[in-house]
Amino acid sequence: MNEFELPPIDYAALAPILIMMGAAVVGVLIEAFVPRRLRHPIQLPLALLAVLAALTMVVFNADKRLITIGVIAIDGPTLFLQGGILVLSAVALLMIGERAIERGGAFVAQAAITADSPDDRRQAQHAGGAGEVYPLVTFAIGGMLIFVSANDLLTMFIALEVFSLPLYLLCALARRRRILSQEAAMKYFLLGAYASAFFLFGLALLYGFTAGLGDRPAGVDFATIHAAVANSTQSPVLLFAGMALVAIGLLFKAAAAPFHVWTPDVYQGAPTPVTGFMAACTKVAAFGALLRVFHVAFEGARWDFTPVLGVVAVLTMLVGAVFAVTQTDIKRLLAYSSIANAGYLLVGVLAPGANGLSGTMFYLVAYGFAVLAAFAVVTLVRDADGEATHLSRWAGLGRRSPLYASVFTFILLAFAGIPLTSGFTSKFAVFGPALEGGQVWLVIAGVLTSMVLAFPYLRVVVMMWLSEPGESTPTVTVPGGLTSAALVIGVIATLVLGVAPGPLLDLASGAAEFVR
Repeated sequence: MNEFELPPIDYAALAPILIMMGAAVVGVLIEAFVPRRLRHPIQLPLALLAVLAALTMVVFNADKRLITIGVIAIDGPTLFLQGGILVLSAVALLMIGERAIERGGAFVAQAAITADSPDDRRQAQHAGGAGEVYPLVTFAIGGMLIFVSANDLLTMFIALEVFSLPLYLLCALARRRRILSQEAAMKYFLLGAYASAFFLFGLALLYGFTAGLGDRPAGVDFATIHAAVANSTQSPVLLFAGMALVAIGLLFKAAAAPFHVWTPDVYQGAPTPVTGFMAACTKVAAFGALLRVFHVAFEGARWDFTPVLGVVAVLTMLVGAVFAVTQTDIKRLLAYSSIANAGYLLVGVLAPGANGLSGTMFYLVAYGFAVLAAFAVVTLVRDADGEATHLSRWAGLGRRSPLYASVFTFILLAFAGIPLTSGFTSKFAVFGPALEGGQVWLVIAGVLTSMVLAFPYLRVVVMMWLSEPGESTPTVTVPGGLTSAALVIGVIATLVLGVAPGPLLDLASGAAEFVR
């Protein structure tokens, strides 16, 4: 009888994941045993300390290239993307932890109270925010760290659920506009469940496809799938069907068309700090998984999936750019901007070679900083009912608050891809390798849709600076220290990555090699 051998375990390589999951468990215990008034002062430093400790371990593991416990790949892309997720999460946590703008912050105190009831309105005015937000966020971060490092589809599916379920709950915890928030969470949950089912069914089909490898056992680890693509005698029907279903699950999280329909409603209804967290960190996680799946598991089928994903990329760019023009709500506008940027990122995913991989990773981090800064400004433009997100309310904002209008103008110009901003260098980083790889049609589509997308950005700029402020023009609240820090970090990163992108590009280039 053969003895069962445990796979090798490198605990240092797993430390970032273990730290975040451990902090989440401690956060749950704090919610259970610590008095309510003491929870926030403990939970926020705990979450930030966990992120810092996990980031330290990512740096410590910088030279490691291995597969540990058989399912977690520690390589250049994993470490770069994990570091990006942790840095962006730290900025998002600053926004989530803000309590100076509104008592209790952006989150409801007791989510079980009936929305828009007298008790709900009373708690919106006086009660502190829910402390369980922090363990939910740390669980989500831990799931994202697993997601970008998973080396088999089953582990990737588990990680998908680990970070998705907390996000569904976080979307429902808005302090104001509770019904809109709960509606957004329900839509996200139901559509996310369908996407997860597609992913799981695709996993099953790919397991069946790998059964044609002769002596090698079937499996859903990427090495087995890669070998099956290269050597299997099976019909490719299972491969293509499984690949398509897995791609649907991943493209849903990436907010790529036609799997984007949840994005505008969820971005609008969720608490704005959570929207920023999703727009930055979830996109890094989703595209990190897409890069690993298509560059490692399905590398041998590149010429089969490239045309299909290319069409998805063009459709995503078109949907994001065209529908952004019609939006009258700033959060929905940023949602369609996020969809268009998913299309640009898909161009990087499809670009052959290490340059496409490094350009995509650079784009993810640069876009994350910019979008967090944008949502930080959105949290500051307020009236008596909370955040004023309708675009008509932003008319004349440059006259009332020139500093924050200038900051938001700079961020919108970065989204438009104006030189000396990270938006320009990011697009150059993904379009350049695509052009070198002969994918001219994708680059042309990207440039044209970028021009269309510039219109809604400039419309907001014109509205802020050239329109007269009306009686209904909201004021810009003086930000607390945490939101100020998040905004400063986002703006400085957007400027630095536009003026001097070299260090981060070099770091991404040095990390652009998967372990197999």
